[in-house]
Amino acid sequence: MTPSITDSAVKAAIAAIASESATTEEKIEMLISMAQSFLQQPKTAQDLRNAVGLYYRAYELCADDYPLLKARAKAGMALGLQTIPDVGSQLLLQAKAGYEEALPILQQFASPEEVAEVQMNLGLVLQSLVPFNLARTTDSIQAYHEALRVFTWQDYPQEYAILYNNIAIAYLSMPLASEREYLRQGLAVQSFEVALKHIKLIDHPREYAMLQNNLGNALQYLPSSHQRENIFRAIAAYDEALKVRSAKDTPLEYANTISNKANALFNLPDDPEKPEAGNYKNLLRVRDYYQEAREIFNQHEQIEQAEIVTQALQEVEMQIANEE
Repeated sequence: MTPSITDSAVKAAIAAIASESATTEEKIEMLISMAQSFLQQPKTAQDLRNAVGLYYRAYELCADDYPLLKARAKAGMALGLQTIPDVGSQLLLQAKAGYEEALPILQQFASPEEVAEVQMNLGLVLQSLVPFNLARTTDSIQAYHEALRVFTWQDYPQEYAILYNNIAIAYLSMPLASEREYLRQGLAVQSFEVALKHIKLIDHPREYAMLQNNLGNALQYLPSSHQRENIFRAIAAYDEALKVRSAKDTPLEYANTISNKANALFNLPDDPEKPEAGNYKNLLRVRDYYQEAREIFNQHEQIEQAEIVTQALQEVEMQIANEE
């Protein structure tokens, strides 16, 4: 196999660091800086593995002499391991162990923001381990709330929005008995609404659209005696997201939102006051949304999403034929 440019760059940089007359501390900092550059804009999984390798070299150089740098290297290794695409749990477990080793030292010596970022990433790892029965959803939510002590909406609106979005999704994934289904859905809706009190369209459009789209999803499937009212609220949330998301500027996000809106419209009568009259007009709108979404997904080679929309489109076509 021909070595990649990034592999060659790593080897050259490590050789340069080894030969330099820099202090051990300076070499550690150079290794960490180089690893961070790989993590910030990785082009391949190998870039992520290179980052982990660089962090590990920094970690080894630290020995017991540089506890803060050692903790940063360990947290960096954990982030790299967490980010490498993998269908199993092994790398996630290694990342979890890395964060848990780094956190006590960071809490002692690092800034609150650095600690909060690690808690945020630990929450993600824990959330990813839940399907493997290797972590509890409540632990991931607790880690997110720890991060929210620092990442307030006033000072860190982007992180604040992401954290509440993650908390809501964590609630949605909680395994509860069917009679308590409404509880987790309600907690998710509440989490989105808490964030949207502070994340406004004009100030933070991207985060606003993300929260509105996911709020719509939570409302659409919220078990309730007011199902139709919730669907109307869901459609209103999708329309808010579509004030930001467009086919031109954010095609995949746009396609996801119009697909979600189509799902909501599918079961909604044309006239809420006369449900017996059917939903032929809404079905035509649903078909248009699905067709547009499928075209976008195909253009961007999102095969799985395109297949899901195609199946939904077939159901709509059958329903339209029955209504005609």
